[in-house]
Amino acid sequence: MTMDKLFRLDGKVALVTGATHGIGFAIAQALAQAGAKIAFNGHSPERLKEAEAAYRAEGIEAKGYLCDVTDEDAVVNMVAEIAKDLGSVDILVNNAGIIKRVPMTEMSAAEFRQVVDIDLNAPFIVSKAVLPGMMKKGHGKIINICSMMSELGRETVSAYAAAKGGLKMLTRNICSEFGGANIQCNGIGPGYIATSQTAPLRERQADGSRHPFDQFIVSKTPAGRWGAVEDLMGPAVFLASDASNFVNGHVLYVDGGILAYIGKQP
Repeated sequence: MTMDKLFRLDGKVALVTGATHGIGFAIAQALAQAGAKIAFNGHSPERLKEAEAAYRAEGIEAKGYLCDVTDEDAVVNMVAEIAKDLGSVDILVNNAGIIKRVPMTEMSAAEFRQVVDIDLNAPFIVSKAVLPGMMKKGHGKIINICSMMSELGRETVSAYAAAKGGLKMLTRNICSEFGGANIQCNGIGPGYIATSQTAPLRERQADGSRHPFDQFIVSKTPAGRWGAVEDLMGPAVFLASDASNFVNGHVLYVDGGILAYIGKQP
């Protein structure tokens, strides 16, 4: 196989959860540019229509499905609909997730469970739903969007870190259980990415100085900057393509080097 074909996804069906905006949208866009047919989910009909229009504006025909990825029956029905509309899923990107920044002693058990339900249980549910079709085809790619919090702790993110640490281990276990069926399950661990959600943390202060958190992130990142959603596109295509057929159970951290860096001496 030639090098250019190794990275092509022509004819493959990709389901990217939570891909109405941000990181998920960028990853879906990258997979589409490599030739994949795109399906994604959302919580409201209005948001799905807006996202479909945004994809069309980029020259991509992506189909949205109304589905709560924590609802097992709804997920099974969505996967069946995708199979009828586009074909059975070849590539799954478990991207949907939330974070609640609350000190642990102030966080309710219900809030903790909500984060774990969306960030860990949902990837289990969706993976479980697509695995039979992948096994029938004899191939499949699952990409879990992990986090640096799959490796590190930080104040106020106990639920998120617990869920993302669990997602790293779910990634390894799917590899262990289904690698013999020619299914590769890997993760992408984004660093701090410049999105609309992080924009307030990057705004200049009244005196023109950087936001304190912005200063902290830039100083901790050897690359000296926040990541862009485009930085995740190449890694996603690699892990979705035949170029990664012998890569399994791995988390690829796209973090500008944060996890490799102890920081400057004060």
